[in-house]
Amino acid sequence: MRARFNTVHFIAVGSALLVATLTVAAPASAAQCGGNYASFLAQMERDAQAAGVGPQVISTAFAGLEPDQSVLAFDRRQRGMFHSKSFEEYARTRVIPARINRAQKLMQRHADLLSRVERQFGVPRELIMAIWTMETDNGTGDMGKLPVIRTISTLAWDCRRTDLFQGELIAALKIVQRRDLPLSDLIGAYAGEIGQTQFLPSSYIKYGVDYDGDGRVDLRHSVPDVLASTANLLHVNGWKAGQPYREGTANFEAMREWNHSETYRKTLVLFAEQLGGHP
Repeated sequence: MRARFNTVHFIAVGSALLVATLTVAAPASAAQCGGNYASFLAQMERDAQAAGVGPQVISTAFAGLEPDQSVLAFDRRQRGMFHSKSFEEYARTRVIPARINRAQKLMQRHADLLSRVERQFGVPRELIMAIWTMETDNGTGDMGKLPVIRTISTLAWDCRRTDLFQGELIAALKIVQRRDLPLSDLIGAYAGEIGQTQFLPSSYIKYGVDYDGDGRVDLRHSVPDVLASTANLLHVNGWKAGQPYREGTANFEAMREWNHSETYRKTLVLFAEQLGGHP
């Protein structure tokens, strides 16, 4: 989900939202931000190795890295997409016939998969489909085009949220080490969000599920992994199966771990309702 930071998850980026990062623990000996970039990376290399990342993974990932000034410029100018929009204004541009029609067709195509996910994690298929559609138009829209290691190392080197992004950088290196995605395919958005439902690297590590059984978690290409991981995030954070999820319910609060914005969560509920759900 694209982000807007509230100490844990947020930073607005384009049309979707950044996925939940619950607690990104900074390394115990946090690297010094804001100074020489090469020195910063050298400190991050030590911290990553201390966290269990192999030196070959780190050296390959850090080779030739320079700060991405476009990422810093975007980070400084973005103010979030909900600060001036009512729920009605926002939902009117997101819950639209073309999206609903595509989502309904995909629900039919993936009916068996969604049934399995729903049974295992307790999250209604309509809500899972709403999230998948809202984030990246079911993988057909903008998943980001930036190298995640470069993006996150830039934001970690910058001093605005260095602790958060130092933890995210180590998590991104772990994605490569686990062989979930090769470095060449570790591509994301302006805050390092990855895949069809836009997980930050720490959420990728924490909630990612290998649901297609190929031995890795692929949130860019594998629909089973994407849908199961999305449901797992909500499940782990207190989703109550079979209970309502409109505003004011426990499940609506559980959805804060997806996105803190009430406007966004209410829009997801509306979308699910349009798909035949019973929020």
